[in-house]
Amino acid sequence: MRSSDLPEVRELALFESMSAECFESLMRVAYLQTFPGQLELIAEGDPADFLYIVIEGSVELYAKSNGREATMSIVRPVGTLILAAVLKDAVYLMSARTREKSKILLIPSEDIRAAFRQDNDFARAIVVELATAYRGIVKEYKDLKLRSSVERLANRLLRFHEDQGGNGSVELPDDKKILASQLGMTPENLSRAFNTLKPYGVEVDGALVRLTDLSSLRRLAKPNPLIDSPST
Repeated sequence: MRSSDLPEVRELALFESMSAECFESLMRVAYLQTFPGQLELIAEGDPADFLYIVIEGSVELYAKSNGREATMSIVRPVGTLILAAVLKDAVYLMSARTREKSKILLIPSEDIRAAFRQDNDFARAIVVELATAYRGIVKEYKDLKLRSSVERLANRLLRFHEDQGGNGSVELPDDKKILASQLGMTPENLSRAFNTLKPYGVEVDGALVRLTDLSSLRRLAKPNPLIDSPST
């Protein structure tokens, strides 16, 4: 395919500093495909044959063990899937499925590794990308280990509120089952946590959550920039 067909990929932090020659070489071996919703793209334990880049739609990363399943993250445009496995030529540690009709760019893993060896700017961008992902995982781990389930939910609502413009209400970006899984809770525990937050001005109406007493909610949540801020 031609690089001019997908200008948004060139703007991705991973590729923006790559040499034009190397980028064109990757685009020649890449192909764009549209997948229906709820289609499994990769399975944990399988070899990492491609780097997947979400162009439209969204993809859920999840894992299973001992009959349990947990959502790890949701990848939205423009985002990559499991770069570390591609770079290490290792198996995927997570599975991925489309959440809706999604347009995804696939680049063979061996070509990504070749570009990593050949293009120093691309290699540095990959290191930054992986370092950012690692710091994100540390924050998620701190959130799980240092906060109660109610505190985790309160802080997540405050984060959604800030991301969505701070107008006093929040539209949950994912269904409550996925939100519960991301917060390390069962759907039943999530429902109880929402009820616990009612005295703090949290009113739930389906996917819409009104926050009518932000000062009380913040006092309960005690936001920590070393956990909650995207800039740290």
